[in-house]
Amino acid sequence: MTKRVLVVDDEDKMRRLLEMALLAMGHHVEQAADGQKALALCAQGAFDLILTDLRMPNLDGMGLLSQLREQGNEVPVIVLTAHGSVQSAVEAMKMGAIDYIIRPFEIATVELAVSRALTMEQVQQENRFLREEVKRGWGEFIGQSPAMQHLYQLIRQVAPTRTSIFVVGETGTGKELVARAIHQESGRTGLFVPINCAAIPAGLLESELFGYRKGAFTGADKDRMGRFEAASGGTLFLDEITEMPLALQAKLLRVIQESSVERLGSHTPITIDLRIVAATNREPLQAVAEGRLRQDLYFRLNVLRVDVPALRDRPDDIPLLADYFLDKYSKELGRFTPNIEVSAIQQLQRYHWPGNIRELENMMERAAVLNRGNAVSETSLAIDMPAAAHTTPIAPIQSDIETSGCLVMEPQVIGLETRLIQEALHKAGDNKSAAARMLEISERSLWYKIKKYGL
Repeated sequence: MTKRVLVVDDEDKMRRLLEMALLAMGHHVEQAADGQKALALCAQGAFDLILTDLRMPNLDGMGLLSQLREQGNEVPVIVLTAHGSVQSAVEAMKMGAIDYIIRPFEIATVELAVSRALTMEQVQQENRFLREEVKRGWGEFIGQSPAMQHLYQLIRQVAPTRTSIFVVGETGTGKELVARAIHQESGRTGLFVPINCAAIPAGLLESELFGYRKGAFTGADKDRMGRFEAASGGTLFLDEITEMPLALQAKLLRVIQESSVERLGSHTPITIDLRIVAATNREPLQAVAEGRLRQDLYFRLNVLRVDVPALRDRPDDIPLLADYFLDKYSKELGRFTPNIEVSAIQQLQRYHWPGNIRELENMMERAAVLNRGNAVSETSLAIDMPAAAHTTPIAPIQSDIETSGCLVMEPQVIGLETRLIQEALHKAGDNKSAAARMLEISERSLWYKIKKYGL
């Protein structure tokens, strides 16, 4: 595809040499003898790439790069430099240049750098477009996969109701973000009040929820409103509800049924208008069977259920999420956002992501901090990639097709998956939730495979 390239150099012969190389690659080329003339040309029309010398009269390459970035022009820039000014080239790259070519150079070096730069810019443009599409699409969510589209639709359906909602998903999938979206779409005018039942000691959780009167216990030196009251008219988000003590679950059930609450140390009921969104990283019915969740509370909360997909179940969203987080932390560090190489994206999509989006965000933050090049490569990710990302070698599968000189992959994969699923179901006593955890897949994926393979 023809691109518009600007060559900036005070030497006529060098400009002509670069122009010939770029024309041979099929690009449209314009020339400027210094940075000032280059800025004037940029004002007349956008370029896909700029090749610039560093040492020029009027406005040098560093000044050109600086003014381009001040103007918000993110055109990729390749710096041309002599041996004695490599340090300047490094400084230019810190300011946003994406590559540099040392003079004298081979034409093949220019062609490779230009091709790489234009490919990188195309990928970044697509990512910027996708980011904007997501921002325009809906709320704070990032993702356009079928799984996320289904989630968006479900949130819109359940949000306007007054009923309690159970949000179920693995750790790090964004359950609180879903709860906030439900509150925002509900039209309720009160506050969104979150509380993590697993993060607060059992002895303090009751006072956090119910509040207390002065003198109710040692250290209660003044009246305090609890989370139930604070969320009246709005939404109370009870994260990791299965970690709440059973005795407190019984009191919670009473609050829901009576729409009133009594502060600790008081016998005066306070009427509240409360909507509860509960969340757990466990399968709720399994938590009931294990005695971690009261059955009557489960039925009261599970009027509407919202399942949040695991990251491994939405691989098409991984490039967009990775680019978003890398851009976020690069900007926080005051650095130019590097590109993520295709092989690195493929590595991310192969990974199992036990920590889901939270783990991906942490990985991209490390990449932003540690990366010193123009792109995040597969090698650099492998350094930071947890050991779990590297799959354990699987013993060779015996095949009756080997004698024909070829292997048919799909039947072998189906056979292996079928045996693994059957073994997991047997060990779990046909408990689908437990079997899914053994296989390290979502329960939804397990049900799909059971149906697909007729198990």
